[in-house]
Amino acid sequence: MVIIKRFVIMVQFFTSIPIPININCDEKDYGKGLIYAPLVGLILGFLLFLAYNLLSLFLSTNIVAVFLIIGYIVLTGGLHLDGLGDTFDGLYSNRPKEKILEIMRDSRVGTNAVLALISIILLNYVMLTELSIMAEVVLLFPVAGRIGSLMGAGISVYARKNEGLGKSFIDHCKKKEMFLGSIISFVIFGAVLGIRGVLISFIVMISACLITKMFTTKIGGATGDILGAVCELNQTVFLLLMYLLMR
Repeated sequence: MVIIKRFVIMVQFFTSIPIPININCDEKDYGKGLIYAPLVGLILGFLLFLAYNLLSLFLSTNIVAVFLIIGYIVLTGGLHLDGLGDTFDGLYSNRPKEKILEIMRDSRVGTNAVLALISIILLNYVMLTELSIMAEVVLLFPVAGRIGSLMGAGISVYARKNEGLGKSFIDHCKKKEMFLGSIISFVIFGAVLGIRGVLISFIVMISACLITKMFTTKIGGATGDILGAVCELNQTVFLLLMYLLMR
């Protein structure tokens, strides 16, 4: 069944959860499968929530927050953090478009990448501790990130002339996928946070679109790295929003 196939593909791609199934798929399955990206985020959030409940029996909030961030990196294989670093290395190199894209594809890590990664991890750690690692926050911040990837792909065109990892997502994620993925996101946020969760979900979608536009203006489109960067930044926006609401 195509729904199950695309959901499994998203879990395999966006996480390091071992699912030893070889699925026959094409480029279209990746882009259209982004509908289920928020559900993948919920799976990540649930696993982190289980880890929190176990670790909090023995460790302080500050230490647990560190382990949750490490757990998130392990569960995602650092995929989106890699995209964040590459995006900052490229876009803030003050080079022409083609050179920016070349830098983003380079496997080496530059100063801008290191600064971006340190900053985002520190921000996430501080806000998790300030929020006392609320169960709702742990469940939902990975969902907010995957909403970022969904919205980023849906409103973008592919920036490169040749093939790349993000092309399948960007070319085949359209308004229909954005709409259906948004419905799933509203349901998840509403189930966890009630009616205000629907509003928070909507704000997170808007923030994802704004971040994407900020990144894509300079190179006339998005790449897989940019979708990863939007994912990471959108999680931090969600944490900041929850912090402001809970003060």
